[in-house]
Amino acid sequence: MIPASDINPRDLIEFYLEAGADAFVGEEPVDRFAAVEAPPVPKAAERAPTVREAAPVAAAPARTAAPPAPDEAAMAARAAAKSAATLDELRAILESFDGCALKATATRMVFADGNPQARVMLVGEAPGRDEDIEGLPFVGRSGKLLDQMLKAIGLDRTSVYIANIVPWRPPGNRTPTPQESAICLPFVLRQIELADPDILVCLGGPSAQTLLDIKDGITKTRGRWFTFNTGKRDIRAIATFHPAFLLRSPLQKRFAWRDMLAIKKALES
Repeated sequence: MIPASDINPRDLIEFYLEAGADAFVGEEPVDRFAAVEAPPVPKAAERAPTVREAAPVAAAPARTAAPPAPDEAAMAARAAAKSAATLDELRAILESFDGCALKATATRMVFADGNPQARVMLVGEAPGRDEDIEGLPFVGRSGKLLDQMLKAIGLDRTSVYIANIVPWRPPGNRTPTPQESAICLPFVLRQIELADPDILVCLGGPSAQTLLDIKDGITKTRGRWFTFNTGKRDIRAIATFHPAFLLRSPLQKRFAWRDMLAIKKALES
């Protein structure tokens, strides 16, 4: 072993450079393998409190109840709807019903408009943006077109009763899911039973398929008469195009006009 006194410092530096060491980290050598004594922990009175110690522990937020499963919600809806003896009671029950998730995203519930004692009841699918704001079914452009269609056969909102399958607006005006429609269906069925109209008009394919239990689209269904049991008696039911569809497809208005004439004839018979 070569004594340290015989080593040329320049040669040592060149050795370190060739080995990859190109910077000094300290003037005194350090034994990195020696045990290091941990610094003493100050007493509680001598040290600053930690963030956890200084700040009070916030209480964990209360968990909100998870929404019921669709089958459970539908069963609860049937029981709740059945308990309503009047339309006012049904509306109050529906306002307090939390089984449909659409209630949490809608501005307000859209129950009905018009005359509950009318001979004609019209049922659409679900509220849109304008209905969600005003709390009434069929307002805005589609509502104005529906008013014109009714006026053409001598009717208006004082001589018809209007509702929807789903009373809350789906986000983005999307189509209600089958589960959402199934949960809300007992309420509209009870609504029809309590109103007890002579003629039921299904506005649009989803309404016709849900209420009349059919699979055909509205193009094949419209203009045909069906038998609908209100829970009290059998009445006549017919399907026609939804006003919103007619706004997008004005050429179909001639078929809707035929349907309206059929409704007028049925009222006169």
